[in-house]
Amino acid sequence: MAKIWQQIRDKAFELLEHHPEGIRYSDLVRMIEETDDSLKTNTIHGNVWKLHEDYSDTVYKPSRGLFRLTKYRDTETDALKDELVPSTPARVREEEFYQPFADWLVNDIEDCTHAISLGGNRFRDKWGTPDVIGKRESKRSDIIAAPLEIVSAEIKPDTYQLVTAFGQACAYCLFSHKSYLVISRAAPDDEIARVDSLCQVFGIGLVLFDADNPKDPRFSIRCRPRYQQPDLFYANRYMKHIESELF
Repeated sequence: MAKIWQQIRDKAFELLEHHPEGIRYSDLVRMIEETDDSLKTNTIHGNVWKLHEDYSDTVYKPSRGLFRLTKYRDTETDALKDELVPSTPARVREEEFYQPFADWLVNDIEDCTHAISLGGNRFRDKWGTPDVIGKRESKRSDIIAAPLEIVSAEIKPDTYQLVTAFGQACAYCLFSHKSYLVISRAAPDDEIARVDSLCQVFGIGLVLFDADNPKDPRFSIRCRPRYQQPDLFYANRYMKHIESELF
């Protein structure tokens, strides 16, 4: 009969085999525990937390707290192999999420008092046009009036080209006080973790959503945006294109 540590190891490998995207530490412990009631939680913890060190040829950690089999690793990027990355069904168009996110900015987190969907090339230059742009201004009833804020967002339902989407969100800081990157929660955990770290470094807001359901995207904040002062020359230049719609 296999020793307890061997049972735990084999079960961990079996579970990871069926989850190419990887499994987070706490989930892996829970899943092993559910397969055999006789295994004690502390024993599982003791045999899982260094799994990537004890079996480095089989398991690796693409990001903090995430275990993945090395057979699913892209050796050049350390990320999940491209052919294993889940893709959003073609029937769901990116534009279907613009207005729901604009409404979410206004009604759910109240980061805007008015927001509209844009997309396309409304700003007519290579720096791109936000998918959603909004403003936040004080109400007449506010005792202390706050300066006007411009809020922009880049929405990416697809789980590839996340770095490109992040670059777009950064570019919007040129004319926005706050910028959001909105990506599918179906993206690999290690990719989301890297984008999350980048967003924290550059002050970009990160929002995850269900890219399969435009009627109920379930937007949720992973990282809040940092208020930044835009270049007013560019802010005024771009706002002229949408003055009648946003102001």
